[in-house]
Amino acid sequence: MTAPEAESVRARPRIPRRPAWRTQAPVVAVVALGGAVGATARYAVSLWWPTQAGGFPWATFWTNVVGCAVIGVFMVVITDVWAAHRLVRPFFGTGVLGGFTTFSTYAVDIQKLVDAGHPRTGLAYLAATLLAALTAVWLAVTVARRVLKWRQP
Repeated sequence: MTAPEAESVRARPRIPRRPAWRTQAPVVAVVALGGAVGATARYAVSLWWPTQAGGFPWATFWTNVVGCAVIGVFMVVITDVWAAHRLVRPFFGTGVLGGFTTFSTYAVDIQKLVDAGHPRTGLAYLAATLLAALTAVWLAVTVARRVLKWRQP
């Protein structure tokens, strides 16, 4: 590099960057807000449909299956159809649906069933939830894409 070229490189003004925390703060806030909404909805479902001691935890099962199906539809909509605002995905996908689905409670329910002497029910719950949740996502994505394709002119 020659001397005049070196001076022209130095003469460029530097564009100030926003600190990383300032760009991430809105994302963290909407995830927290969405998580509170989703967790509240999940809690309401558990109150509405309590699990009997040693029984199959249907409320948690269906919460996870329905949540996974909604995640499948949501991801198709925001990736194939709609250019969503940058905070929609963290709010609804990570926050609301992440707070609504509850795979930690799923694990605790399995442990409780095994500890209470119901290992078969725990194993059935483990396998059924995994199979149903993955099937729900796959089916929701497939149906959403077909519906969107069918509706296109």
